[in-house]
Amino acid sequence: MREFDEDDATASPYSRKVGERLRVIRRQKRLSLQEVEATSGEEFKASVLGAYERGERAISVPRLERLAKFYSVPVDQLLPREDITAPAEGDTAGKKLAVDLLKLSQLRGQPFEMLIRFLKMIQVQRQDFNGKVITVRGDDTRAISAMLDVPVDQVGQRLDALDLLYRPL
Repeated sequence: MREFDEDDATASPYSRKVGERLRVIRRQKRLSLQEVEATSGEEFKASVLGAYERGERAISVPRLERLAKFYSVPVDQLLPREDITAPAEGDTAGKKLAVDLLKLSQLRGQPFEMLIRFLKMIQVQRQDFNGKVITVRGDDTRAISAMLDVPVDQVGQRLDALDLLYRPL
C-alpha cells in the first residue's frame, strides 16, 4: 500500500473552494496558468495548478505557502472564508473613488503612510490583491478625510489634486 500524498486527495467541497480562491488571486494578478509556470521557474506546473484550481487535487500546506509567496499575498488569503459576504448594493454612501495604489506608494509623509496602511487593511478585508487600484466606498471616505485633514465631501477633490485618482488609459 502506498503512502498517502495530500496532493492526490479526492476532490472535496473545501478543495474546490480553495481552488476558487487560488484562481481568483491568480486572475487578480493578471497571470495565466502558463505565465505562473514560466515565471515560477516551473515550480508550479500549469496542469497541476489548474487541477488545484478546479479542486481536483488538494494542495499541501508547504506548497500553499510557496504559492502565497509567489503571489505576494498572505497565505490565509488563499483559503476560503465562510464569514465574508459581499456588501449589498446600496450599502455605500456617496460616490465611490478609485485610488491609484502605485502613485500613492511613491508619496512620503505621515498622512500617506496612514492612508497606505488603511487601504491595505481594506484589501485584506475584501481579499482584493490586484495591487494597482482600490475603490474606496462612502464609509471609507470618512476615515480618509481625517487622514488628509479635509471635509468628507472634499476627499475626492483632494485625492484628485494629489493625482491619486485612478484613470484608466
